[in-house]
Amino acid sequence: MATVKVKFRASTIPTKEGTVFYQVIHNRVARQVNTGHKLYSYEWNTPCTEIVFPPGIEDARRNYLTSLKDALHEDIHRFKSIILRLERTGENYTAEDVVNQYLTPSNTGGFMAFARDIIWQLKQIGKFRTAERYTTVINSFERFLGENDVHLDDFDSNLMVRYENFLKSSGVCPNTSSFYMRGIRAIYNRAVEKELTLQRSPFKHVYTGIDKTVKRAVPLKIIRQIRDLDLTIFPVTDFARDIFMFSFYTRGMSFIDIAYLKKKNLQNGILSYRRQKTGQLLFIKWERPMQEIIDKYDTSDTPYLLPIIKDMNMDERRQYKNAAHLVNDKLRKLGEKLGLAIPLTTYVARHAWASIAKSKNVPLGTISEAMGHDSEKTTRIYLASLDTSAVDKANSQILKAL
Repeated sequence: MATVKVKFRASTIPTKEGTVFYQVIHNRVARQVNTGHKLYSYEWNTPCTEIVFPPGIEDARRNYLTSLKDALHEDIHRFKSIILRLERTGENYTAEDVVNQYLTPSNTGGFMAFARDIIWQLKQIGKFRTAERYTTVINSFERFLGENDVHLDDFDSNLMVRYENFLKSSGVCPNTSSFYMRGIRAIYNRAVEKELTLQRSPFKHVYTGIDKTVKRAVPLKIIRQIRDLDLTIFPVTDFARDIFMFSFYTRGMSFIDIAYLKKKNLQNGILSYRRQKTGQLLFIKWERPMQEIIDKYDTSDTPYLLPIIKDMNMDERRQYKNAAHLVNDKLRKLGEKLGLAIPLTTYVARHAWASIAKSKNVPLGTISEAMGHDSEKTTRIYLASLDTSAVDKANSQILKAL
């Protein structure tokens, strides 16, 4: 079986960047593919054959190296997929065949190959969140396909119905199934736009809508209970609780926005930040409970307001994702101890703030603006599943009248 490795060739001039390339070997014949990317020698670990982040690296360079590291990983995965397909044919092939299929991925007609190419392109232009969403989607689709890719011309409604049935049998809820379907549809439509296949409307018989979400808010008394817990001897859970409360104090700020808050975002008693999801600029009056949380933690070695991204020499996005997993895991366990009927996560703080604001008769437009929604319609949808007390009261009155 052919093998593929990432290689680095240093420049003959010490102050200049070297080149990164792939080496494909089959039957003792080697072929090289230039990636077009450059690195300095101190950014490459030869024994481990991987990119490293040197101390004191600037943000722009760190972002470039992170993007390149992800791109190399995706490319190696694509190479291995090509090799597996060639192996399964049972026919002889050469290292040159592997390289040719890699250089012309669309000619293979495979959806997964095309999808990974799109993800690589998104990372190259800095659209990491879209790339991550597409990666989650195709990982699910790959579990359905197994080791087989599907030709773009074979992408039809029968295939997607089978995939939907696979998701249902795996216990996936309708909204998650719809999320996967809409992601695959977005990738498929890109292939149609590139005229790699004809539009066959493969999603016409599967669910791509959005159901009402299960109520994820908690009342004010639960928020108080969470705030007043003595978690001194459980520092990690204490930190998770502080992040939850900070989100609530800041009108339901999402975890990713909290993670990337910098000290410079707080000026003259106003916290300003731009939502990662929408790019909308929001302003929050700085209140005493927010400062009390900030004062608990030492962030003198970082530009960030809270100790979520703590190591400036490591990938910031990976630190944020690891912290999100840890915080939500601790909150979930905390919620179980409190006997909550719903899983406690940082997102519950956002729902709770909106629900409590509604119960206090805060105008819909004010709630919408506070949460950074793009329209009141979004806020209506958001609040629709949070408070059923009026309906429950009406039902109770009807039953009492029997």
